[in-house]
Amino acid sequence: MAARPLYPFAEIETRARALWEREDLFRARLEGPGRKFYALMMFPYPSGHLHVGHGRNYILGDALVRYRLMRGDRVLSPMGWDAFGLPAENAAIQGGKHPRLSTLANIARMKEQLQRWGCGYDWSREIASCHPGYYRWTQWMFLQLYRAGLAYRKRAPVNWCPSCATVLANEQVLDGACERCGTMVEPRDLEQWFFRITAYAQRLLDDLRLLDRWPERVLAMQRNWIGRSEGVELDFRISPGEEVVRCFTTRPDTVFGVTFVAMAPEHPILERVCAGNPRAGAIRAFAGKARRQNFVERTSADSPKEGIDTGVKVRVPLSGELVPLWVVNYVLPEYGTGAVMGVPAHDERDFAFAKAHALPVRVVIEPPDGIPPGGLAQAHVGEGRQVNSGPFDGLPNSEGWERIADAVEKEGVGRRRVTFRLRDWLISRQRYWGAPIPIVTCAACGIVPVPEESLPILLPPDVEFRPTGESPLARSPEFVETSCPKCGGKARRETDTMDTFVDSSWYFLRYLSPRDTARPFDRALLDAWLPVDQYIGGVEHAILHLLYARFFTKVLHDLGHVGFDEPFGALFTQGLITKVAYQCPEHGWLPAGPSLEARVAGGTRTCPEPRHERFEAPPELRVSLHKMSKSKGNTVPPEPLIERFGADAVRLYTLFVGPPEKEAEWDDASVVGQYRFLARFHDLVRSLAPVPAGGDPKGAKGAFDDLRRAAHSALRSVSEAFEGDFHFNTAIATLHTLADRIGKAAPAAEAPADRAALREAALLAVRMLAPFAPHLAEELWSSMGEKGSVFRRAWPAYDPALAKSREVEIALQVNGKVRSRLVVPSDAAEEEIRSRALADERVREWTAGRPIAKTVVVPGRLVNFVLR
Repeated sequence: MAARPLYPFAEIETRARALWEREDLFRARLEGPGRKFYALMMFPYPSGHLHVGHGRNYILGDALVRYRLMRGDRVLSPMGWDAFGLPAENAAIQGGKHPRLSTLANIARMKEQLQRWGCGYDWSREIASCHPGYYRWTQWMFLQLYRAGLAYRKRAPVNWCPSCATVLANEQVLDGACERCGTMVEPRDLEQWFFRITAYAQRLLDDLRLLDRWPERVLAMQRNWIGRSEGVELDFRISPGEEVVRCFTTRPDTVFGVTFVAMAPEHPILERVCAGNPRAGAIRAFAGKARRQNFVERTSADSPKEGIDTGVKVRVPLSGELVPLWVVNYVLPEYGTGAVMGVPAHDERDFAFAKAHALPVRVVIEPPDGIPPGGLAQAHVGEGRQVNSGPFDGLPNSEGWERIADAVEKEGVGRRRVTFRLRDWLISRQRYWGAPIPIVTCAACGIVPVPEESLPILLPPDVEFRPTGESPLARSPEFVETSCPKCGGKARRETDTMDTFVDSSWYFLRYLSPRDTARPFDRALLDAWLPVDQYIGGVEHAILHLLYARFFTKVLHDLGHVGFDEPFGALFTQGLITKVAYQCPEHGWLPAGPSLEARVAGGTRTCPEPRHERFEAPPELRVSLHKMSKSKGNTVPPEPLIERFGADAVRLYTLFVGPPEKEAEWDDASVVGQYRFLARFHDLVRSLAPVPAGGDPKGAKGAFDDLRRAAHSALRSVSEAFEGDFHFNTAIATLHTLADRIGKAAPAAEAPADRAALREAALLAVRMLAPFAPHLAEELWSSMGEKGSVFRRAWPAYDPALAKSREVEIALQVNGKVRSRLVVPSDAAEEEIRSRALADERVREWTAGRPIAKTVVVPGRLVNFVLR
């Protein structure tokens, strides 16, 4: 039999949700009085069910939305579903359902989960990227880029995931593995569609300076991914002949130290190098082997640096020296020019390669402390003086950089150049569940775009969608066979679908007019409401979704479709929620249920599985913290916790678990602390409901004057959290303290002014609690005789004179861990604070019998006793 709840949260939640629905609380007012506030949480993949780790994003965003409603803003808070792509399709395959049915079922479940958490959205604006009414306009976006010369098809080496059986963009490969499934990626040459994002590289970089309300971490990640490099492109002429191998370098000051040139096995000059070359067979064999190696094998610092000397010589600019041309595995075709100059003395990778292949190491930048008698033990990559550099000897190498760059330009053997690490966005996917690319190929007319009036190009519903390496759409004659829009002759549709990140690169524009069938968005509404005022989501999207969305917005701006060129004004990236995961050396990751957790907590760390073929006895589990993941068995569904403790307790713990931008460990047992707080607060406020409203709180004396000051000080702190860093964990701690003070003061409230002060503090506490625990706040608001929703009442303003508290609560730490708290006068001297902290009972317990090596006092914040 289930234990009786400490307060009737289930009934309270039902009443609150019914009230919000009656009042249409979250329906956006696009026009009218009040400041507009577009709050947007990144829309989720409907590839499964939400867990408590996802809740941090949505609950934090919901608290902000509710606060903004109380501030009187016209709030737009929509929700939708990133429903196309690998996550949803893989989930459908695992579940044995068609992707459409699987996706719609997941959407229904996840929508219910969001509602149970108490997250409010304007559901009249709900979108799903897999709906034809949406992907019609995704295809329209493709056509805009195609006509602007920003979408093109070419044969290129691509990243192939053998598990997902599709191509991946560079940004979707992490350490050589597929970001979705972890399988090592393989190189393949395929005809693919690309978006020319490189045309916007400099603007994407320059405009980062406009994003002053984005986390510096995200700006740095985008800056590094775009990767602007200033250097010199040098011409190494093959001798004899006129063929040139071009190398880009950021270190022209080291050109006199070149002892070889290395090129990628995919370099277009390779076959011309092999022509008539007695080493052609060996060169082609090595190049084929290197091309089959994955990204990690070719680029990891620990991987062998392999190569083959082609027997061909190239002439070094300025020095005229002839050096060997090598084909190597560690140079990639898509970076720089696909060839690099080898300077072993001043590049660590070149140094390792030269040592492995007995190539000369020539120092041309002398270190400040000179060249060791036995030569360099490792590459010198720092500053120094030019040596062995002809007419540039003796110059500081920073000056040598400029002088040598001038010289190569003057002699016509090189040119200053800016390059970017960013590569064009590969959007082709050999999968079924995605927006079809609106292109046909005609024998007479070539590549022809589908006319806009013929959109959407619909996905055929009856295709065998399981991946084989070829697009499933290619197996559907009804889809493939069509007529050419230009000449009317026979044509074939493009059978690849678009990367799901194309769908999410513009979804925030569709929410303003989600049912418009004549255009993708309403320009006037967009210009009034965009950029998004507050965007909230995971930092893992820093160089995928966020970069692509910026690119799309700039393209649409340049084509005259929107009046802004950055999509998101402010960005907040929440930290991951982690949980302990358990891994058996034989059985892999085990489900982290209560029984396994209890087993490990009790000291038994061996695998509970009964059979082990590789071990005579059950092996010890590896126990570690990880991001919540189905693959690691450590996800926590919210429903059991909501059923046991209520949605508000789960919300409060989610926000209380730590600073929201930092990683935090989830602990189911700790939810009970917030549950008990809410139960006590429920009982306390209900007990105050009969208190008459008569009396003026300004006349309160003594403890009740202090209570008013505490309430207004708390209001200031909570308001600042919403307007500042979203540190709702400290705001909730402040409410805990205020509730305790209300409870302690209540029995002594007899004078009318004191009773009025008590009611004022309680009402303020309820209104401050409302964004965090909205269901209970509605109940208590009503119980105190207030009408309508608490969210229709304006956010209260604190009295600055009262908010300047006479007392502050400080943390008492022992060896950096909080062991107690102490309320002291705000102007207390350090010595008084120290002596009162030492007198605290809990501090005495933790320091008993141990000498104190150091005491750190931070006035107004903490005392920390460091023990020997």
